[in-house]
Amino acid sequence: MTASHSDSLVVLFGATAGAYGAKLGSDERELILLVWQVVDLHSKKVGTLHKSLVKADNLEISDQCREVSGLAPEGLSKAEPLDRVLQQFSQLVASDLKLLGRSSYTLCTDGQLLIRQVLHPEASKKNFLLSDCFYSFYDLRKEFHTCYPNSAPVKDQTIKSMAEYIGLETDETEEDFGVWQVKTMVAIIFSMLSETCNCRFTDPETVKYKYETGPCSKSEAVDSETVIRARGLPWQSSDQDIARFFKGLNIAKGGVALCLNAQGRRNGEALVRFVNPEQRDLALERHKHHMGSRYIEVYKATGEEFLKIAGGTSNEVAQFLSKENQVIIRMRGLPFTATLEDVLGFLGPECPVTGGKEGLLFVKYPDGRPTGDAFVLFSCEEYAQNALKKHKEILGKRYIELFRSTAAEVQQVLNRYLSTPLIPTLPTPIIPVIPPPYTIAAGSIRDCVRLRGLPYTAGIDDILEFMGDATADIKPHGVHMVLNQQGRPSGDAFIQMKSSDRAFLVAQKCHKKMMKDRYVEVFQCSGEEMNFVLMGGTLNRSGLSPPPCLSPPAYAAFQTAAAVIPAEAALYQPQALLSTTRTPQASAAAPPTVTYYPAQAAQLYMNYTAYYPSPPVSPTTVGYIAAPPAAVAAAASATHTPMLPQPGALVRMQGLPYNTGMKEILSFFQGYQYAPDDYNGLIQLNDQARSVLQAPKEWVCL
Repeated sequence: MTASHSDSLVVLFGATAGAYGAKLGSDERELILLVWQVVDLHSKKVGTLHKSLVKADNLEISDQCREVSGLAPEGLSKAEPLDRVLQQFSQLVASDLKLLGRSSYTLCTDGQLLIRQVLHPEASKKNFLLSDCFYSFYDLRKEFHTCYPNSAPVKDQTIKSMAEYIGLETDETEEDFGVWQVKTMVAIIFSMLSETCNCRFTDPETVKYKYETGPCSKSEAVDSETVIRARGLPWQSSDQDIARFFKGLNIAKGGVALCLNAQGRRNGEALVRFVNPEQRDLALERHKHHMGSRYIEVYKATGEEFLKIAGGTSNEVAQFLSKENQVIIRMRGLPFTATLEDVLGFLGPECPVTGGKEGLLFVKYPDGRPTGDAFVLFSCEEYAQNALKKHKEILGKRYIELFRSTAAEVQQVLNRYLSTPLIPTLPTPIIPVIPPPYTIAAGSIRDCVRLRGLPYTAGIDDILEFMGDATADIKPHGVHMVLNQQGRPSGDAFIQMKSSDRAFLVAQKCHKKMMKDRYVEVFQCSGEEMNFVLMGGTLNRSGLSPPPCLSPPAYAAFQTAAAVIPAEAALYQPQALLSTTRTPQASAAAPPTVTYYPAQAAQLYMNYTAYYPSPPVSPTTVGYIAAPPAAVAAAASATHTPMLPQPGALVRMQGLPYNTGMKEILSFFQGYQYAPDDYNGLIQLNDQARSVLQAPKEWVCL
């Protein structure tokens, strides 16, 4: 039994199979030795000195440990595992206390590493609980420095240096490893208890039993010396998993903040705030320790970074998180029409929500529209586990995802959605400094080749080297790298040759030729076929297949188009429209298809999922500068490009249900003004992509 003011100390010393001294526990090696002795603080009597070897799962011993301790794997193989050794420890301590006539005790160790960096992490990994005595202990180095303020700083002290400071004469070579350390620590304690020092052991170090959740305000002061960044976490990790990784160290209340990416999903990083710099420094020693099979990187971070992730200002969130020690579950994919009653009914009586409706928090946009996310509070782990069993069950017509969450994640998600503007700011249009001298016409001359399967690290120089002597037949600015939506190489490129004969020879000579460690497919094609591929069609030696995003009538109409519409323009630019042609009859009356070459506005990114095209521009040969709208309008008028009124906007919808029709889309935009003749501007891109482009003339918020 332990107490805050114990009448006895248990002097404890331990060693691992790896590093020793200041690096104890930093290499994740297991404990192999425990030595202890009971000390009566009042009578200054001692109990029996006990030494116990511990059998590790890995019996390999480092050279440093072998040299310092003299231990060998053969002796360890006959020892008991750690959990049984600790049971024996408790029984022997209780027996010694009874002989001394005492009932309570507190551990006393040389520094904090044995308790915080060895025993607690190892017990956590081996899934057994430590007894209460290991959650409170005295750090002999701190107590010694309190009694002898003129001694060396705490971090520089050792058992030997403390003994030398008070004039103790001991010979380390006369005793077994561990035995000398405990006997010397006991002698130091008796010296501290003398009348000249009159030291009293009254303020022990503590280890938190569990991590406490709680909100964090942006106005709160956070010391940068207490924050670390953990990187490489499994995506499903919760705050409790991270607290378990740092078991033995005291994390501040609400001090675990899981970081989210731009899509609101966890990115494998977390910011962790500790109660003081000393605990943070110990956490940094766990760099590249393992969580399961993954190693976790640990770096210093700042208080500003922590507040950016975990801080919040919403009173609604603060009230929701004011219920302490609750398990938080995040629900994602809720129907937009879902109510509090629907969610409570979905969860059912087997997982009651804390406070009923007050334990539910729907995430909404600033205008009150639901996002499909919600957070739920549960009073215990059992209820939360019951809720997680409903992962991907159906509510309405949608399956619902459920994940463990944290208070910091609640703040992040709410901050992100609440800061989203009702009307997004359109990006500044961009135009090329010098328009490319060659554009790709929509003719049938097969004077182009397509390279497919390029290494992602390949550049234009690699392509020129790959083509060898045929580079002399490439048109100036004729190499066009196709980038994906993230601006990275997609593995495709198009090359304009000087003639169709040259394109044929290149396709025959270079097809399946190796570039670095990959073979590259080379197909002859025309500018027209290139446009179709950029729109999502397929081109191989079997021929050309139309883009899946176009219906057969539109495919026929599209064959006459010479335009390639850049992705950024399709998403944001109000000055350009896709053709609203949907049928051959409408095609006759419709205006000509809009051309959109880089001379007006260019974007080199291609979204393969939604089949947004990329213009025929090489990113290494054309420079770009921001241009005012007037410059874009002037460039467009020079080629008689139809322009929309300035209030217009082009909208992309992503994530549509597969059975969505025009009626549902128009109902979704209820409250906005649009022109009825633009209904046929809905262009479904691809069932798999579940996306749509819409070209309304005017969108005005009512």
